Amino acid sequence: MAGHWINAESFMIAFFTSLLHCFYSSSVLHVVAAIIERPDRRLLIGQRRRGDTSPLKWEFPGGKVRTGESFEKALRRELHEELGVMLDKCAEIASIRHRYAGTSEPLEIHFFAAQVPVDEISPTAFEQTAWVLPRELSQYDFLAANQNLLALLATGRIKPAEVLAAL
Repeated sequence: MAGHWINAESFMIAFFTSLLHCFYSSSVLHVVAAIIERPDRRLLIGQRRRGDTSPLKWEFPGGKVRTGESFEKALRRELHEELGVMLDKCAEIASIRHRYAGTSEPLEIHFFAAQVPVDEISPTAFEQTAWVLPRELSQYDFLAANQNLLALLATGRIKPAEVLAAL
């Protein structure tokens, strides 16, 4: 009987590992995004450049996760590339899966509350940036994948600075 239990346990482990592999397969494009909040509660947002995909849409700083890169490492790299700053600390606050019309693979976006030296930010990857209060986010034309998070931020259900303070 003990031999059968080990086989059943091995089967279950293999089954769930396979299931997780399918869910997190390479056919999903993983993206990280930073929610950076100043002491006055304003959040940093950036407008995509005119020549980018989804031109002039607003988004949070971040980008694609490279093969073999952890989410935190990708966030560190993206913040350095896009804003010229080093990440002090971060905590994942939400993730969403979204598929844009006309794309073959879904996006999985991992949103992080991120602390950076805000006085050192030097944006290089955006048409323009803005510091906005959470309740003002709806006044900007964001990418569709951000909509649920925007609602959570605007209603105060997610407060990035409080998440980071608890670390």
